[in-house]
Amino acid sequence: MADFLDTGLGTALLIMTQGVMLIAFVMISLLFLVYGDRKIWAAVQMRRGPNVVGAFGLLQTVADALKYVVKEIVVPSGSDKIVFLLAPLISFVMAMAAWAVIPFSDRLVLADLNVALLYVFAISSLEVYGVIMGGWASNSKYPFLGSLRSAAQMISYEVSIGLIIIGVILSTGSLNFGDIVHAQDGRFGLFSWYWLPHLPMVVLFFVSALAETNRPPFDLPEAESELVAGYQVEYSSTPFLLFMAGEYIAIFLMCALMSLLFFGGWLSPIPGLPDGAVWMVGKMAVFFFLFAMVKAIVPRYRYDQLMRLGWKVFLPLSLLWVVVVAFFAQYDLFGGAYARWPVGG
Repeated sequence: MADFLDTGLGTALLIMTQGVMLIAFVMISLLFLVYGDRKIWAAVQMRRGPNVVGAFGLLQTVADALKYVVKEIVVPSGSDKIVFLLAPLISFVMAMAAWAVIPFSDRLVLADLNVALLYVFAISSLEVYGVIMGGWASNSKYPFLGSLRSAAQMISYEVSIGLIIIGVILSTGSLNFGDIVHAQDGRFGLFSWYWLPHLPMVVLFFVSALAETNRPPFDLPEAESELVAGYQVEYSSTPFLLFMAGEYIAIFLMCALMSLLFFGGWLSPIPGLPDGAVWMVGKMAVFFFLFAMVKAIVPRYRYDQLMRLGWKVFLPLSLLWVVVVAFFAQYDLFGGAYARWPVGG
């Protein structure tokens, strides 16, 4: 068996198997994420939420997905049909492709790239094209306005996310997720993680992730009260399902990034307890809970407030933090909390 895996065919088969397992994990998680999102929202509003299909309503998401799949795909007569159908596919594939470099433990990763952070940032930048293509190809003013909003919003907050990530890179000296996690492995457990020295940027990253994934209170590209559901208003059936799946997969990706960059990834919070993928998945679930709670309790921003927050608050703060971290790392201040290059490299 080992000899077969050393061949080109064996290697390709192994990579395909690992890829299918990763896709299965993300898609199964997606079912529970949508269910949890709806249940949390319902609990805040003091109602039941999904509770009919399956035990405790656990199969409601499956029923909704089947409903979308069996419905007729309606393509507007004036639309660009090829681009119209290609847009949700691009949105879904780009969101899924970023997971290829996300590690769940030391060995549990599909592609352990030295430039994994750069890869994720590049892929997430391409996701906006699916939204823009969908809005433009619909040949309708409301989807088009929604797609333009999405382009401006995602570009604005990608800048601040990129600068926040640069601060972590300066502390670690590496773009590899494994190195970033190992740099946070200290004798103080969770107090050795980057959330403590980079605490101001944890808040900025979380808010920027909300805006980057079009989540409330920053869901202006699909604000129902203003744009009749925004860029996907002309979509139905499976294309609509792909858009929504891509959005939730991108949200879950942001939860994974928060865990890896600031909260130790697969590391145990208590020294002595074994590390592992369970910690990684658990932290991602906690961050998704925070995403869902923000959706339930925070009112939507106006678009001018959204742009002002991104360009006049987050951009200067994140840029200033890069300078501060570079200064702390260069002169090895605070016991080397901002300069962990020997550990990471």
